[in-house]
Amino acid sequence: MKGIFKKLFGSKPVVTVVSGLPRSGTSMMMKMLEAGGIPPLTDKLRTADNDNPKGYYEFERVKQMDKGDTAWMADAQGKTVKVISQLLKFMPAEYQYKVIFMRRNMAEILASQKKMLINRGEDPDVAPDEEISALFEKHLNSVMDWMAAQPNVSVIYIHYSDMLANPLPQIAQLNEFLGGHLNIEAMAEVVDPDLYRNRKNRLTKEQASSS
Repeated sequence: MKGIFKKLFGSKPVVTVVSGLPRSGTSMMMKMLEAGGIPPLTDKLRTADNDNPKGYYEFERVKQMDKGDTAWMADAQGKTVKVISQLLKFMPAEYQYKVIFMRRNMAEILASQKKMLINRGEDPDVAPDEEISALFEKHLNSVMDWMAAQPNVSVIYIHYSDMLANPLPQIAQLNEFLGGHLNIEAMAEVVDPDLYRNRKNRLTKEQASSS
């Protein structure tokens, strides 16, 4: 996979990045890309829990990028790494980044965050929803403007609800964005395990009826 990326995007090493607001589907996307054939960069220090039963796919050193810890990025070449949106601007300039930015309805994000805080025994109402939503929207606009201005950053926006409702078109866009070498069937099964089984059953029935 590393060789494919270098061939497609030139001499700069390429790193695939998954980002977005908290609770926007970044862990699901990391799992999809792993199934599709791109290994994740993760230290597995943050284990799965009730809020993310399939795991968080995090790499702790990412959180130190704003303090200058970016040497680990060399290990991310040809892999995918999750970077929270606040830290994207600290990614070192000597790499080419293919950013998959997850979007989600703000009300769903806030509801999911509240549920997570309750599960952790924390106060879910530390700030009004309107205040948090306004801060998130301002941050999103800033991050999107920043990415658009970076010559070494390419970005695709994937909406969480669109992926759940109809994954195949979203996965097809992702596959094209990342060079066309992903295992689409395996990625679809991460979103909906019955998707390809149902499709195969339908095709089998159609073939039987036409024979």
